[in-house]
Amino acid sequence: MNSALLNKLTEIRKMLHAHPEVSEHEFETQKRIIAFLENETSATISKVGKTGVLATFATNESGPTIIIRGDIDALPIVEINDFEHKSTIEGVSHKCGHDGHTTILLGLAKLLSEQTIEKGKVILLFQPAEENGMGAQAVLDDPTFSNENIDFVFALHNLPGYKKHEIVVKDQEFTGNVKSIILKLTGKTAHAAEPEQGINPGKAIAEILEFADQITHNKPEESNFFLMTAIYATLGDLAYGISAGYGEVHFTIRSWDTQLMQEQNEKIVAFMQATCAKHGLTSDISWTQVFHANINDPEAVNHIRMAANSNNYSITERSYPFRWGEDFGLFTQQYKGAMFGLGAGESTPALHNPDYDYPDEITPTGIQMFYQIIQSIL
Repeated sequence: MNSALLNKLTEIRKMLHAHPEVSEHEFETQKRIIAFLENETSATISKVGKTGVLATFATNESGPTIIIRGDIDALPIVEINDFEHKSTIEGVSHKCGHDGHTTILLGLAKLLSEQTIEKGKVILLFQPAEENGMGAQAVLDDPTFSNENIDFVFALHNLPGYKKHEIVVKDQEFTGNVKSIILKLTGKTAHAAEPEQGINPGKAIAEILEFADQITHNKPEESNFFLMTAIYATLGDLAYGISAGYGEVHFTIRSWDTQLMQEQNEKIVAFMQATCAKHGLTSDISWTQVFHANINDPEAVNHIRMAANSNNYSITERSYPFRWGEDFGLFTQQYKGAMFGLGAGESTPALHNPDYDYPDEITPTGIQMFYQIIQSIL
């Protein structure tokens, strides 16, 4: 990649970083993506999933249809960096590198415009709302996307803790199943001097927190890994004369195995309901932010390996999945495809840390990886 294009892409990435938007609100980001595609590429452009974008490169020759996906949303995290391109939006920042993932796809669109494919179709999906798990489903439900006959889907995620430009691959599960459960417990308030006159959810919450520890098997190197993490809890009001009559407790649950996830979720719901009933409480249980495991297809992963070898990039074979959720799993559970990791630097702050910043040096690596995957398939 020539230095002029890399400098332009770096400027775009920093501009995106300075103007982050949270899930389902990426309206200005969408406009910026479309503006670049219109001015710099030959892509056919369409909106998808409300705030997403499709950039299509089609030919008259029959061949596979390949989706390359990059996520575009930011996080509700306060940035503590003080560089020139720091976030200008209070309480919102790109702390997962989606500004970089977007830029990689913009660079790929530029490359596909200059070195055109000869058959088949390539669609670059700038996907919104990955962080809250709503974006992939919104895209899949959109007729603009659902009418496509898709042969392969690919995505990457930058990975702090790995050497820059290193390619991280894994067959089968790349990221786990992740979902969150909300339990609302309703009892009855009473005077704090006479708690027996009411129904206080405190003991039930304590028992459920203990149950979460008991059901957890936090050994990610093992196939029966299962993690139930307490995320949020509240009990009553800040009124010292009142015995609480209402409480909430929220957990995030993770597992590699889909069947194990279902079985354990049923146990969790049953225990919550039984505990609430035992203490005379009404329970209200709901689920949110569901992420399905990324199931990497072996053929798709081999295309990733071949692309890395063709570019002389170092490859690391991951022994077990990453514990974080990724809604790209909705795509890999429907289509043949895979996600891979792109090393972002061993000393780079971790994802979702307030001082994280995507390293621009790895952008050409991501572009070349995707382009070589496309060439390998077509």
